[in-house]
Amino acid sequence: MSRVGIKPISVPQGVEVAISGSEVAVKGPKGELSRTFHPDMIITLQDRTLIVSRPSDGKTHRSLHGLTRSLLANMIEGMTNGFQQGLELVGMGYRAQKSGDKLLLQVGYPHPVEVPPPPGISLDVEGNNRVIVSGIDKQLVGQVAARIRMVKPPDSYVGKGIRYVGEVVRLKPGKAGKVGRRR
Repeated sequence: MSRVGIKPISVPQGVEVAISGSEVAVKGPKGELSRTFHPDMIITLQDRTLIVSRPSDGKTHRSLHGLTRSLLANMIEGMTNGFQQGLELVGMGYRAQKSGDKLLLQVGYPHPVEVPPPPGISLDVEGNNRVIVSGIDKQLVGQVAARIRMVKPPDSYVGKGIRYVGEVVRLKPGKAGKVGRRR
């Protein structure tokens, strides 16, 4: 039995869940999300509790069981609290600023890089070198943060670039050059 899939999901007050076949729509104080799940997964709502069950113990059904439960739990978590991902700009002269709803990054290129947020995502700047990506869809928040990080990924020799908050970049040693040379 799936350890993740068998856990029930409690639906907090203020959040409404509508199940129609394999499509689940969640509406809450922060907005609304809907997602279509695999038609074999059985999703039921009983007394403000969502329960996910599978029809058989086949490999495909076992793998979909925990996935479906996790996606549903993330939808409900997004309705109540939302999700955030932080990014840090590390480097001399690297900075971020907002221009309307767009994000302008100056990260060593001769021009500023403009990043428009997709619908449902907000970009905030703290100080000059910290960007906060927030929204109700966990997958979309992570995707936008990864897209911003790919503008200038951290360099493995110097450490400059855009990294996630708390990410540790292991620096490689430079060229040995004259250090270990024999004469």
